[in-house]
Amino acid sequence: MSSNDIPSIDWQGLPIMAASCAQCVHAALRAEAGCEPGRCCMQDVYARRIDRFFHAHPQLAVDHLAHPYFEVRAIAARHVDLFHLPALIGDPDETVRMQLALRLPQRKLLKLRDDPHREVRIRVAQRIDAAQLPSMLHDDDYQVRCIAARRLPEGLLPLLMHDADLQVRLEVARRLPMPALWRLAEDPAPEVRRLAAARLPVTLLRSLVDDADWTVRWEAAGRAVGSVLDRLLRDAEPEVRQRALERRRESEAIHG
Repeated sequence: MSSNDIPSIDWQGLPIMAASCAQCVHAALRAEAGCEPGRCCMQDVYARRIDRFFHAHPQLAVDHLAHPYFEVRAIAARHVDLFHLPALIGDPDETVRMQLALRLPQRKLLKLRDDPHREVRIRVAQRIDAAQLPSMLHDDDYQVRCIAARRLPEGLLPLLMHDADLQVRLEVARRLPMPALWRLAEDPAPEVRRLAAARLPVTLLRSLVDDADWTVRWEAAGRAVGSVLDRLLRDAEPEVRQRALERRRESEAIHG
C-alpha cells in the first residue's frame, strides 16, 4: 500500500479536505504547490507525509517543536538546527526524545542517560563518548549494557565480567584481553566459556579439558596442542574426539 492509498486524516482523527487546507497555517504553500494533502502535509497523522513536508520546508520545523501531536514534534526535531534541540529534552513522548538522542551534542546528550525509556537510553549508549560509558554500566536494561560492553575501552571491560545477563557477558568475552580473559574460563555459562576457549592462549587451554560442557571441550580441541590435545583425543564425547583428531592431522600436515 502506498501512502496515497491511506486516507488523509489529521492527528485528531478528522479528514483533511480543501476546507482544512484553507484554515491551515501553511495555506499559502498549498497555493504554490508546496504541500499536498495525502502526500506532503504536516497536519496529517501519517508520519511519512509529515516527514515529506519538513524535508521540503526544513526552515519551518522550528515553528512546530511545541505541536500537540508527538509525530510532528519528533519529525521536526530531525530537521531543526541543533541550537533548538535542548528545549525538547523534557518532552513527554519518548519518540521525540529518541530523535534528540540521535542528534544532541555530547554535552547535552548526557542529560538523557537516565531517561525512563529504554529505547532512548540505547541510543544514548550508542553515541555517548566512551569516557562517559561507565556511568551506564548499571543500567536496568541489558541491551544498554551490551552496547556499553561493545564500546568500552578494553581496560574497563572487567567491570562487566560478572554481569547478570548472558548477552552482556558474551559481548565482554568477545573483547576482553588477557589476563582478565582467563577468568572467564570459570563463567557459569558454557557459551561464555566456549568463547574463552576460542581466544585463550593455547598454553592455558588445559583448564578447559575437563569442562562439564562438551561444546567447550570441542572448541578447545580445535586449538589444543601437546598433552592437552592427547587428553582430548580420549574425550568421552565422540564429537570432541573427532575434533581433536582433525586438529592432530592438521598439526602433522603443517609440521610434517
